[in-house]
Amino acid sequence: MAYEFERKQRVAVVGGGPGGYEAAIAGAQLGAEVTLVEQVGVGGSAVITDVVPSKTLIAVAEATNGIGEAADLGVQFFSRNDAGRPVRPEVAVNLSQVNKRLLSLARQQSEDMRANLIRSGVRIVSGHGRLDGPDNVIVSTSSGSEGTDFDHIEADTVVVSVGASPRILPSAVPDGERIFTWTQLYSLQSVPDHLIVVGSGVTGAEFASAYTALGSKVTLISSRDQVLPGEDADAAAVIENVFKRNGMTVLSKSRADSVERTADGVVAVLADGTRVEGSHCLMAVGSIPNTRGMGLEEAGVQMTDSGHIRVNRVARTSVPNVYAAGDCTTFLPLASVASMQGRTAMFHAMGDAVNPTEPRNVASNIFTQPQIATVGWTQRQIEEGIAQGDIYKLPLSSNPRAKMMGIKDGFVKLFARTGSGTVIGGVVVAPNASELIFPIALAVEHRLTVDQVSRAFTVYPSLSGSISDAARAMHIVL
Repeated sequence: MAYEFERKQRVAVVGGGPGGYEAAIAGAQLGAEVTLVEQVGVGGSAVITDVVPSKTLIAVAEATNGIGEAADLGVQFFSRNDAGRPVRPEVAVNLSQVNKRLLSLARQQSEDMRANLIRSGVRIVSGHGRLDGPDNVIVSTSSGSEGTDFDHIEADTVVVSVGASPRILPSAVPDGERIFTWTQLYSLQSVPDHLIVVGSGVTGAEFASAYTALGSKVTLISSRDQVLPGEDADAAAVIENVFKRNGMTVLSKSRADSVERTADGVVAVLADGTRVEGSHCLMAVGSIPNTRGMGLEEAGVQMTDSGHIRVNRVARTSVPNVYAAGDCTTFLPLASVASMQGRTAMFHAMGDAVNPTEPRNVASNIFTQPQIATVGWTQRQIEEGIAQGDIYKLPLSSNPRAKMMGIKDGFVKLFARTGSGTVIGGVVVAPNASELIFPIALAVEHRLTVDQVSRAFTVYPSLSGSISDAARAMHIVL
């Protein structure tokens, strides 16, 4: 008697960053035959040249800052000279060693992810993938010649997660020696004497903050009134004040027309003719999706004018069997969102239970010093009447744990629905705000009221106690 076996669903994932990696893992767990195509290495740019190395560098900057601020707590560092007298040593950063370590960590993370994919049964193909219609992927090697083993990958489902690359301005072309994108900074052998940062968005602000702590003189060129123009205004004001207090020069309402190399450094020429001279320059002027030449439009996938892939809340494109995740899509450009999109895409494609991603429930963090973490509706949306809510802001300076730790800057801000008291958003500006935002994110996700949040016990003393205090201050009288 002959038996017919149902064929495994074939999944092709193009791009091995956070979105592609999670899609491949989820697909394999659900029983699909998964092939992952990746050109630079598992983890993609997020692991190899972006999130992992940059946040490692920032962790070093935070440690450096902590040493400098220890004196405020009564901790003093001394060594003794030849005469036996105490002298205060300088804090030195071996940037070459720092960069060597962080690149090693990035490679190790990539290898760990690769090993996990292999254990899960995912086939990994090295090369550049592009669509040949909605159910075929053509793989080319890095040299440009087409591979012989995996020329065509036939797939029932395709997930595109190819990320984005730094935007390059023709008038400020990075050379990797004096003018850099954020992916090139890790070749530096020593801390720049004077780093010019063009762009005051998240990337520009994070690196400006880090290199100030590492000992560089930093000039931040911002085309807007304030750094971090897309963030909570109160939070951005705190960060800008800290920047200036730490010696950073912030040039607001200034636009860099060009950046060029000089004999021993760089010069940025502003729109008003002002010349800013420095030793090095970081261009942080946004990113562009890596979707060009991938055959997406030819396959029927709808794109935006900027080259981003249009997706819905389950990461599906306009072509039913093609999904997309990460910075190449119209969704939020965050590694955590890419991961969630990758999993969601597979769950939906394989017929598993799926919760469509809600952008307002996404928690995000900016790794400046202090950090800025946000979730939910914003104060601007409330003030413009888009959302109905009450606002309460509690400075961290009133928190007992913050006083013990010498924390002077920051706050907790909660937004609650008018009438019901349901938490609809929040902002935290504090050291480790990325950790403190989690209880607020839980409240937003599960529609908890401020009274429910305030009834949860917090440790005394703790920074998280400010979240409970803010919720208690917004008590809804029945």
